[in-house]
Formats: sequence, C-alpha cells, structure tokens
Amino acid sequence: MSPEAHSAPRSLAEALRARDDASLAALLRSRPDLITPVPTDLTQLATRAGTRASVLRALERLDRFALQTAEALAVAPDPASYDTLLGLMAGDAGDETVARALPRAVATLREQALVWGDDDRLRLVRTARELLAPSPQHPSPTGLGPTVQEATSGMSPGRIQEIVTTAGLPSTHDSVTAVAALTGLFTHRRKMAKLLAGAPEAAREVLSRLVWGPPYGQVTADPAAHLRWLLDRGLLLPTAPGTVVLPREVALHLREGRAHRAPEPLPPAVAPAATHSPQVVDATAAGQAYTALATVEELLKDWDEGGPAVLRAGGLSVRDLKRTAVALDVSEPVAAFWAELAYAAGLIASDGEADERYAATPAYDEWLELPPAERWARLARAWLAATRTPGLVGGRDAKDRTLSALGPGLDRSAAPEVRHRVLSLLAALPQGAAPDAESVLARLRWERPLRGGQRDGARDDDLRSRLARWTLSEAELLGVTGRGALSSQGRALLGAPAAPGAPATPGADSAEPTGPGDKLPVHHHRAPERLAPLSPAEQGVAAAAAARLLAPLLPEPLDHVLLQADLTAVAPGPLRRPLADMLGVLADVESKGGATVYRFTPASVRRALDAGRTAADLHSFLAEHSRTPVPQPLAYLIDDVARRHGHLRVGAASAYVRCDDDALLNEILADKRAAALRLRRLAPTVLAAPADPATLLEGLRAMGYAPAAESAEGDVLITRAHAHRTPPRTAPEPVPDGPPPPDATLLTAAIRAIRAGDLAATTPRKPVGEPLAGGELPRTSAADTLATMQAAVLTGDSVWIGYVNAEGAASQRVIAPIRVEGGFVTAYDHTADEVRTFPLHRITGVAELADD
Repeated sequence: MSPEAHSAPRSLAEALRARDDASLAALLRSRPDLITPVPTDLTQLATRAGTRASVLRALERLDRFALQTAEALAVAPDPASYDTLLGLMAGDAGDETVARALPRAVATLREQALVWGDDDRLRLVRTARELLAPSPQHPSPTGLGPTVQEATSGMSPGRIQEIVTTAGLPSTHDSVTAVAALTGLFTHRRKMAKLLAGAPEAAREVLSRLVWGPPYGQVTADPAAHLRWLLDRGLLLPTAPGTVVLPREVALHLREGRAHRAPEPLPPAVAPAATHSPQVVDATAAGQAYTALATVEELLKDWDEGGPAVLRAGGLSVRDLKRTAVALDVSEPVAAFWAELAYAAGLIASDGEADERYAATPAYDEWLELPPAERWARLARAWLAATRTPGLVGGRDAKDRTLSALGPGLDRSAAPEVRHRVLSLLAALPQGAAPDAESVLARLRWERPLRGGQRDGARDDDLRSRLARWTLSEAELLGVTGRGALSSQGRALLGAPAAPGAPATPGADSAEPTGPGDKLPVHHHRAPERLAPLSPAEQGVAAAAAARLLAPLLPEPLDHVLLQADLTAVAPGPLRRPLADMLGVLADVESKGGATVYRFTPASVRRALDAGRTAADLHSFLAEHSRTPVPQPLAYLIDDVARRHGHLRVGAASAYVRCDDDALLNEILADKRAAALRLRRLAPTVLAAPADPATLLEGLRAMGYAPAAESAEGDVLITRAHAHRTPPRTAPEPVPDGPPPPDATLLTAAIRAIRAGDLAATTPRKPVGEPLAGGELPRTSAADTLATMQAAVLTGDSVWIGYVNAEGAASQRVIAPIRVEGGFVTAYDHTADEVRTFPLHRITGVAELADD
C-alpha cells in the first residue's frame, strides 16, 4: 500500500480515492444522482457529491438517528473526533443504546459521502454543515445557537474584556485570547457549575427557557437585574438591538453535553393492533380481491359504450365522479380509487376523439380473458408501482385548482416507495397480525424525518403519512390485506419469504410443485423487515406466485342461475363469463352481495333483441342455464316483446318511421306524448321526423313501443354490446423519484471509467509544450505528438493524452500505444479498459508519464 493510503485524507476526493470498488458502488447505489452522467474522475465525483441539490437529497433519505448524528456534527468543531461526537449524542452521563447505534450512523454518513475523514478527524461535507448548522435565518434542529466566537464577532474589544473580567477571568491583551478564555470557562463543567451557582433564581429560569431552543430572546434597552447579570457574564450575548442569544457552549453545559433533547437511536416498533387466524386473513383478502375484480368490471361495463367526457384540463368532472360512485354503490373517494386503478393498469383511457370521452382499451378485453387470480395480480402489480395517488382527488394543487380523478397533478413519485415500505412493515409482523396505524406512521417518520417535512414527528399531515394511510385502506380494498393483516398473496406480491406454515413465495430455495399432489415448501423463519424493491422481471415472477396462492381461495364460477316467478334470476355465486355477459344484456342487476339478483324487464329483453338475439335464442339460453323451470311470466314477457320488436322501423330522413300497420301509425300520431317528436305522415305506412334516428328511437321507446333501427338498405341494425374501445393505449408510466438506482452492469462500468479517468488526472507526468487555457491538457504540435506516440510504441510505455471526441467533449486519458499508422494510433485505453483507435488529429497533446 502506498504511503498516501496510510495518511489522513485532506479532502473528500482523497477520501473517495482511498475507497475500494465495493464502497464506491454502495455510494453510487445510495445516491444515483451522482452517476448521471458518469463523472470523469473522483475529483468530479466529490464535487458533485457536495452540491446543494445532491446533499439535500441525501439528507432527505437519512433515518432520524443518522440525521441527528449529522446535526450534531454540524454544531461540533470542524473537524471533530469520534469521542467528541459521542459526547454530543450521549451526553456526559453516557447512553449505552446511543453508543451502540452511533457506529452504524457514522458508517451510513460515510457511505453516502456526507462525512469523511478518520475517527480522529471527522468532517461533515461543507454543504451539509451549511444546511444543518445554526443561523438566525435557519435555526438548527438541535436548538443550539452560535458559539461564543461567532456571537462576539462584532463586539467591541472593550466590552469583551468587561465580560471576561465580570466572569471572574483575568483580562487579556487582545480579543482573540479573551474569547478563547471565555470559551474555556463555558466548556469547563466544574467552573461553569460554580459560576451558575451564584446566579439569581430568575436568571436560571431564563436559561432553562432558552436551553432547548430556540436560543434567541428579546430584552429591553434597560434589562432587569437578573438579565443584566447574565449579560455581564456573557451567558447571554447580544446579536442585534433588543435580541440576545444563548451561546452554544452554555447551552451544552446546561444540557449536560447533549446536542439533542431526545436522541432516537432505535426505530419505533410497529405494534400489532389485533391478531387473526391466517386462514381468516387469507379468506377475507380473497373475498375483497373478488369484490375488486367485480367492481372494476362493473366500472368498465358502465363505460363500455363511451364513458364520461374528458374535461378540457383533463380528468373527470365532479358530476361524473358522483355518477360513477352511485353506479358502483361506493363513496366518491373509493370510486376515484377504482377509476385510477383501472387507468394505472391500462384498462381505460381517453378515446382521443373530437368529443373526447373515457372508454375501455383493447387491453381490457385481453384482461377479461385471463383467469380471475391473474386479473387480480395484474391490478395489484399496477397499484404497487403506480405514482398516481387517488387520495389527492378533490384537493387543490399549487395553483389552487381542484385535482380531479384521472386528471393531471395526481402523480407523487414517493407513492411506490411508501406503499412498498408499509407492506414490508406488515410482512415483518407475525402472520395474521394487523398493525396499529399510528405505529406505522411513527416508524415512517423515523425512517425519513426530512422527507415527510416534519422534524419533530409531532404532526402527521405530511405527504408520506397520508400516503401510508391511503396504502393501508387501498390494500384492504384490493385484497392485499385482510382485516388489516398482510395476506399470503400480499407477501408473495412483495417477494417476501413466506411466514411459518404458509406456502412458499418467490425466493424460496426449492422448486415449485409439479403436480396436484405436490406440496409447496414452507419457510420456518420470520420475514425480514427491510425488503428491497423488485426488478420488473422479479415483479412478474412475484405477481405470478401471488396469483397461484389466490386462485384456490376464489369462488369457482357457476354455469347456472335460479329463475323465479317474479321475473328475477338469482346467481348464487360468480358466473362464468359467457353466462354473465349474456345475462348482463338480458336483465338488469337489482342487488349484489353474496348472491346477485337480476330482474327481467321489457327494456332489458328488448336490449337483448337489439343485440341480435331472437326469442327462440332467449328461451333456449334460459332453459339451458337455469336450475329451475323457466317461469311462465318470463316466457310470456319474452314472446310479447319479441312480437312487437321491429314492427316499427326507424331510419334517417332526418328520421322516419315505417310500419305495415297504418293503424299503429295512427295511434302514434294521436298520442300526445309524440308531440315533441313533431311527426308527420309521408305515406300510409311512413312517418317522418326532424329529429335524428337515435332521438326518435329513444322517444318511441319511452312511449312504450319497441322500434328497431334499420340501415339505408332497409335491414335491421343489430346493436352490439361493448362496442366502443379506444385505440391501443399503454398504461401510464410512473413518474420516477429522481434517477433510477443503477444496476450492477452500469455500476461496474461507471466505477471502471471513474478509476481510469482519475488515474489519467492524477498520474505524474513530464511537462511538455504549453498548457491549454484550462491549465489541464497539454498542447503539443502534430509532429511532437506523432514522435512521442512512435517512441511509446517502441518502448511499450504508457502516455497521457488530451483527447476531443466527435461531439467536442474533451477528456484526458492514459493509453499504451500499440501501433501508429494512417493518421491513427491504436492503443490500450486505461479509461475504457479496452483497445481503441484514436485519430491523431483529435489528440490535443501528449505527455510522458513521470518516472515514479
């Protein structure tokens, strides 16, 4: 190892240079913004790691104790020893829990390049110190104020000497030594205790009010005696007219050395609120999963022939959301959730027409053909990864505009991470345990205190807390949880190891069952509390495993109904798709629940006839799928509607009505309800109207007739159900929360490039020619460049070059020339770790490496 590796680093770049590849990979993985684009060398990496935006993002991802450690370093001397930091965190009396947790916090700060240096010289990155150190504009979270030196920087030398003398210290010859003496007094525990012992009681009360912050107070031009006592001894120092501050050293003495009132070295535990049988949890979740499928199907069926109009700004209107909620028999927030879920799964979208409306996509038809468990897995997977946040619907955006369902402004990049984390916390509980919601929120606030916007955790109205609450309720609606506890299919969806006694999920080290008699293996260990997010390929495997676990719990679809004499049919369970689709056209749903009740009406029968069915088809269908005989009233209803169906024909005139029975046309003309249609007779069997055919059809149907539409050739037009579809649409892409974490391949290539670039930037070299304007790349003549390259080929030495690529980007490289011919040099490039060819005219200069 070189001597430099043993010496203390003098900068963050040197500290990074001393790291191994695994440590650099951990840094780039935890702070992916540092690798976009890939830095040219470690100096540039260190510079980027110290920018305000990058440091702030890194601080937002610290847990509470790591953040408290960084805050303590911000008020400690720079640099500070590990023992000094431990004293600030644990206090004079010490704290075993803090002492055990502190190495992990320091290691986290080091890994993320927020702290560098050895244990005897810990340094917080300058930008982080500026963000966390106390200032009048930005008080420190520690509640500490400025040091004595900072607070007295504008004070007159005479006044400083007066304070030193009154405090019982000998006067000095200059202000610097006077401030140092005063600081020494305030940091000496025994001497400070003796000084404060003589303080008036009222003065001690003032100090107790300021000790935990904020450290600033107001005084009058003629302060009271107890305040004058504090001011005369420097225990309070003036910062502006009428404003005083408690110096940091005094506050730390009163706090017994602690930077924080309540260090939180351990995360709060997630407490179970109730425990249920795992079988009950899975059964409840499966019931909710079936309800979720039925609800989404009902929503899409309601929008099959063209759903609500798209607002000009995008999204559903308040009125359409209310109508959807009534149709689904749910509240408006829940209706917004189902609409957003279908949208996230790519099942609904805007049709893009001039009169833009929402409608089902072609993917919806493909989704309907999947087995129920796979349909649920697709919905659950889309929900887990979506950044769309239905809970925001009805709120206001930054411009005070209402946020609408399916509209813009609902993406929150933190949503997938919060959903995954909440479910991971549920997976860490014993199987069947439902968590206490407040303990989940407390845990999330500890893990990301800055991200939620609340430093003290006193409030829970921050975005992460709201996302967590919505996650718990949405997971229950979707069937990921049952009775508040994570279900087996929910565990599988996360890729979590199965709980004891539960079927195996992805990640098991045994094979899947190959036959009906094979049993799934079990894991006899508790699920880990921290589950890494899955890659897209792993998400597909996990969703398939969740579907396999859910499938046996879903009710088996039935192929029959029970017809009753009151013109109703009872479906005692879920129906097979062809039966459900046909029955949905032939009858109206009257009630839902454990059994679905359908009612047959003249309008519903006419709807089936409009779809191309004949009376014989309907009789045959009901007889085939009913476990009870077809009631006579229902048979009469079908025959009666079929006898009158199509007797009247409506076409385009603007619209006309024709009928072979002129008496029927006379009846229509005499009916007062037809006045709005403004019908007139063109011939004994033809009536004309100025309304369009659709309006005329609806008007006659409202009068109790059963007209049929016809084409220009006179053929009956068959109305197909589920006709309207959007063009092919892709599901909305989640909005990323910053740059994505780099994969292993990118990390390996990036680290190799950074190392090679750093080698090129730091390798000693002989000075040749004149430097460029930047003082970095040498400029040599073409003849000198060619001569040096040819010499390097003969000697086998490596050289350092400045190179400008075809895009005009300049870089510096260390290469080992192999061949020079035809205006090109072929060389081994240490930067790319490969043999490359460089045009000589793009090499700005060349220098031999120094002998050492």
